[in-house]
Amino acid sequence: MAWTDERVEQLKKLWSEGLSASQIATRLGEVTRNAVIGKVHRLGLAGRATVSRPKVMRPRKAVANTAARAGKRPNKLLRYPGSGGFPQPSGLDGAPEVYVRTFEELVIPMEERASILSLKETSCRWPIGDPQHDDFHFCGKGKLDGLPYCEFHAHRAFQPAQSRRREPARPVDVAKLVSNG
Repeated sequence: MAWTDERVEQLKKLWSEGLSASQIATRLGEVTRNAVIGKVHRLGLAGRATVSRPKVMRPRKAVANTAARAGKRPNKLLRYPGSGGFPQPSGLDGAPEVYVRTFEELVIPMEERASILSLKETSCRWPIGDPQHDDFHFCGKGKLDGLPYCEFHAHRAFQPAQSRRREPARPVDVAKLVSNG
């Protein structure tokens, strides 16, 4: 299909009326929506005129608030003195939660601890502590071949994938892991 002057004029008219490219393609016939869009861009036509919208707002269904259904008044703006002005989620008393380790950490004597500068190719690279504190260090014990960690930390790092039924985890055979790796 070739764009004749007649069809181009009809395209310009329909475009200025605010019809979509799909609607114009249907009215012109034998032309696709993409062909209409391409021609509009090549002609440099301004964006479509927006179809006028009804000036009368349609009534919306009233949606009951869950707090209103429960007989409570919503308290979005309720302020609590001394707490920064916003309500705290229930169950929090403002005290910071203390982290409790759920595993036993390997105790490494001070003289055996490794810093980032003292790590060797054969050293375990398991980080211990918070990097922002002075007592941060790496394990530094001899690592297993093919792994970056010693045997103790390899057991911690490489645990079997949990099944969907949440069966208890079976111990990892680190020797098998190293031979496959």
